[in-house]
Amino acid sequence: MRKAPIAASAFLLASLLAGGCAKKATTAPAEATAASATTAGAKESVVNSPTFVTAEQVSPPQVLDDDKGFNYVTEQFADIRVLRYRVPGFENLSAQQKELLYYLYEAALSGRDIIYDQNFKHNLRIRRTLDAIVQNKRDRSTSPDWEKFMEYTKRVWFSNGIHHHYSANKIMPDFSKEFLAASITKIPSSQLPLKAGETRDAFIKWITPILFDPTIAPKQTNKAAGEDLIKTSAVNFYEGVTQKEVEAFYAKKTDADKTRPVSHGLNSKVVKENGQLVEKVWKADGMYGPAIQRIVFWLEKAVTVAENEKQKLALQKLVQFYRTGDLKVFDEYNIAWVKDVDSKIDVVNGFIEVYDDPIGIKASYESVVSFRDDEATKRIKAIGDQAQWFEDNSPLLATHKKKNVVGITAKVITTVVEGGDAAPATPIGINLPNANWIRKEHGSKSVNLGNIVHAYNESANTGGSTLTEFAFSPEEIERSKKYSSLASDLHTDMHEVIGHASGQINPGVGTPKQTLKNYASTIEEGRADLVALYYVMDPKLVEIGVMPNLEVGKAEYDGYIRGGLITQLSRIAPGEVIEEDHMRNRQMIAAWAFEKGKKDNVIEKVTKNGKTYFKINDYQKLRALFGQLLRETQRITSEGDLAAAKNLVETYGVKVDKALHQEVLQRYATLKIAPYSGFIQPKLSPVVKDGKIVDVLLVYPDNFTQQMLEYGTVYNLLPHYN
Repeated sequence: MRKAPIAASAFLLASLLAGGCAKKATTAPAEATAASATTAGAKESVVNSPTFVTAEQVSPPQVLDDDKGFNYVTEQFADIRVLRYRVPGFENLSAQQKELLYYLYEAALSGRDIIYDQNFKHNLRIRRTLDAIVQNKRDRSTSPDWEKFMEYTKRVWFSNGIHHHYSANKIMPDFSKEFLAASITKIPSSQLPLKAGETRDAFIKWITPILFDPTIAPKQTNKAAGEDLIKTSAVNFYEGVTQKEVEAFYAKKTDADKTRPVSHGLNSKVVKENGQLVEKVWKADGMYGPAIQRIVFWLEKAVTVAENEKQKLALQKLVQFYRTGDLKVFDEYNIAWVKDVDSKIDVVNGFIEVYDDPIGIKASYESVVSFRDDEATKRIKAIGDQAQWFEDNSPLLATHKKKNVVGITAKVITTVVEGGDAAPATPIGINLPNANWIRKEHGSKSVNLGNIVHAYNESANTGGSTLTEFAFSPEEIERSKKYSSLASDLHTDMHEVIGHASGQINPGVGTPKQTLKNYASTIEEGRADLVALYYVMDPKLVEIGVMPNLEVGKAEYDGYIRGGLITQLSRIAPGEVIEEDHMRNRQMIAAWAFEKGKKDNVIEKVTKNGKTYFKINDYQKLRALFGQLLRETQRITSEGDLAAAKNLVETYGVKVDKALHQEVLQRYATLKIAPYSGFIQPKLSPVVKDGKIVDVLLVYPDNFTQQMLEYGTVYNLLPHYN
């Protein structure tokens, strides 16, 4: 594998962080920044994390008591708005906590190349080509294609590849093939991602159809029923194999302890060699080795400044997993991570979610680095403390309820940085680990990304209003304005805390990814949503003090039905069906409730002034319907009923009313707001004195292009093909 060259400043950084042993620079970050500068009157300097910002350009810490003067929205292009988020409370952390966050920050960003390669095997060459064109800034003022090229490039950066981050459809360029060829021609060969012996003309001939031919890799992740989902998906988890072959391959894998199954296949690519299927494991000395070695480098630094022994053990287990690729060690790491409930600093780092695998086996790289928001945690903790009550009083069949809900740790976190599949588009809530047996025996961590949610809410105050356009009545609008922010927070809290953590699988039934296959993620997200929907109208939430009255629940019902049946249609192109799991589950729930409630007119479809609305007439009957569907989705999960899962998802979650879809697109266009948002990441820079980090500065970049180019240079760790 190609080793990235070690820049001179990497030796400096390695010396500072490794006690002055220059020999250790071989494991230090490559392609780092210029040498640090020394401040006047002291042997103190700001050593940049491996980026191209000089010490003189590093701004002082931006301490903001409120949102005054902070611009949440930086730009908008295509269907995307680029936002920023604040990190309140960072300045109050100790020097050791900030140092720990810095190491975890670098570990998070060091996996950036991995997610590009996972999403499509040619993504790294494509991104490096686009970066090179932008860095050379050719034809900026003379070519009419320049702005179209920049929009396409930003979309690729935002999606971590050439497929849309949500729809998974290939992003088609609006600039010309001639512009691409001319731009590549003007770039020095040394800056192009050429293969050995490849000419510039041959490279242009190769890359042009990859970008412009809509029949080449049209879908990153295909979940259409009746097709070979592996052969028709461009995602780089499999090569030269069929869905039947892969399913048979993993069906043969057995566990000595069937009650604690290993997540087979989570961290590998499956290929065919000499007629046999083999796994290329993602580990320090295997596939993605150079990037994983860099992640390990920073995680090992984090171990040295861990807040306590439990956190130290979890980080050590994560390092061991990355070194060995052993999924049993990954389980040990997850157990250790769940048991670390006292640390203020926390991190998610690894191969986590399987949404991008069409058959739900392989996990995408992601990382979320954070610290606990102690004040905001009081709300979510109040829900977590009542987890057993919620389980006991749910509408599930008695045999599907957990008799002893254990170890649910619930908190609101302040996000510092996100990487891999978690950025630029980000989750707002997380419940981990994903292994059902670990959740049952050891518990789980459920978090609400508080400052991310706040940034989304603040950015929603700019531009047109989907609420006034799509809400049926003034009463609905007023209720939403008053309560929707709290309602959304409560839904996220309950989805993660008592949703994913609820219920149990029948003895002898396999994991959902084994039994429900490509429908597992949709059913699981729907099940967690239904728990939240069922309880957001329960007086228990008023009793425990997390909401003032049931009007909050009504606001959530209004928004959920409106989103599931109308506004989310703005996210897909005409003629398409719904394929993304979260969108499928939202329409599945809303459409099922609409149909099942027709007899009692629970939800009414209304046309007013030529526009379509959905109006809830009976909130209590709607709650009962949500309870019925919750019982069914849990039954499907507990019994591994693939046929029922397929019928539910395909009947209610996939198909789109074409006339309504066209109407929604037309109405949405008048608002001039993008349906998707993501973030520029804050930047951490350590302050070093006498070879030791004494503080860490945090600044808020506001230029998406600059950050993407910086990341493309500093975290450029993998060869073109892996």
